[in-house]
Amino acid sequence: LQTRCNKEGFNAVGSDPRHSKARIGIIANQENNCDSCDSRIGFGTGGNHDDSNTCGNQATYSPDNGHKHIKAMGYILRTFHYDSHFWSNRNSYNFAGGKTGFDSQETKLPTYWSTPFSKICLGMKIGHQLRFIVINRHANSLFSLIADGKYRATSLGRNTWKWLIGSRASLQPNCNKEGFNAVGSNPRHSKARIGITANQENNCGSCDSRIGFGTGGLFDDSNTCGNEATYSPDNGHKHIKAMGYILVQ
Repeated sequence: LQTRCNKEGFNAVGSDPRHSKARIGIIANQENNCDSCDSRIGFGTGGNHDDSNTCGNQATYSPDNGHKHIKAMGYILRTFHYDSHFWSNRNSYNFAGGKTGFDSQETKLPTYWSTPFSKICLGMKIGHQLRFIVINRHANSLFSLIADGKYRATSLGRNTWKWLIGSRASLQPNCNKEGFNAVGSNPRHSKARIGITANQENNCGSCDSRIGFGTGGLFDDSNTCGNEATYSPDNGHKHIKAMGYILVQ
């Protein structure tokens, strides 16, 4: 880190948001102010000099231990957020990460748009717990099911989706819209590229809970895979982030 400023906490950002900032963490500067911080350690980060470094350590301009560009897995990464272009394009991401097994490396392989299948295997890793469920479905590719943004239903049932999370899983009782591109009439609320969304009201207009992959929306838009639940869910409020795995056969 640089030696000055040392602004730490939640939403740590200086007067110029183009520079280092962190949703949770610390920012620092070589000058005796917080106006133009060039270093940070934290979660949900961004800004100069590597805006793609969203979790870890970024340091330039006279830091105390040399220039650093260290990326970490902090489960606040937005690489596969619901609104990410990776769901709708044919660009791969971190090809080497597809060969490392069920770890914390994010990856998208060309198989997303080029491989026909009859089964989808969905896995979530939370701590040391790794669970999978299966969707029996024929398609030309995952791209053909997701990229156009159209809703395509599945019928696994809420209990199957909750099983991915385990005993802590929680959803509101109504709506239960599940499948591909599960989003209600208000996209600010819970949504999932693959998963289930639910509401405490008897409609899908303002869902406040979800379990799925490629998620986003209220109340924690940074939760892109896992379980988010507020407003009278069946097992308490939850903000559970998971590492997701999507496989086809």
